[in-house]
Amino acid sequence: MQRPSVKLRVPCGPTHSTLPQREAEESLYIPEHFRVREYATAIAFMGANPFAILVSSTMDGPFATHLPLVVREVDDKLILRGHVARANPHWRHLEQQPECLVIFHGPHAYISPTNYATRENVPTWNYGAVHAYGTARVFSAPEELLGILNELVPLFEPAYAEQWASLSQAYRERMLGHIVGFEIAVTKIEGKFKLSQNRTREEQENVIESLIGAADTAVSGTARLMQSQGLGTKAGREKGKA
Repeated sequence: MQRPSVKLRVPCGPTHSTLPQREAEESLYIPEHFRVREYATAIAFMGANPFAILVSSTMDGPFATHLPLVVREVDDKLILRGHVARANPHWRHLEQQPECLVIFHGPHAYISPTNYATRENVPTWNYGAVHAYGTARVFSAPEELLGILNELVPLFEPAYAEQWASLSQAYRERMLGHIVGFEIAVTKIEGKFKLSQNRTREEQENVIESLIGAADTAVSGTARLMQSQGLGTKAGREKGKA
């Protein structure tokens, strides 16, 4: 996928297959060996880690909200959809300044220098993240809010649809009145997987082995993300399992 320029508003969507090299206006520091180059890889990561951070610029500085999002490709465009509490001022910030950033963050782990072949090394941190930039549209019409719920419920708890349908109309209308929906048309994506790509295969394998058995899923998930990217020495791993 060609990473679209926010300034030029180039469409961002599934017809693009690779993310380009560094741009002068890049908003995230990404050494080339950590850059996510495949559009499909970035989208899969976003879908697998839908609890994201929405960030807006305001007169008083940055404003952030942690929330689940639906990631959709519609008519060659990438769309992010979700809602916030009406009491949360973030929707007003989106009305005043539609340009925003969404950070999708995945597994992460401390990496000990004991995994490396030489003593002269320092600790680091491995992680995966995708930044999506775009333009938001805010809405509160009941039919559009129901559309959001009809996307979120099947994604996170399909069985809840029956319970929701059985609730009184007055209660459902009251609950809808407490939220404001939004959708973000994505104009630029930056992906960074910092997963020891700059180390030898043997050192990568040491890192994987040191993480894979952890009870903390953020830590073991980092090992699986490394495996999904074909890192380490063991053969037969399938890309995309993270």
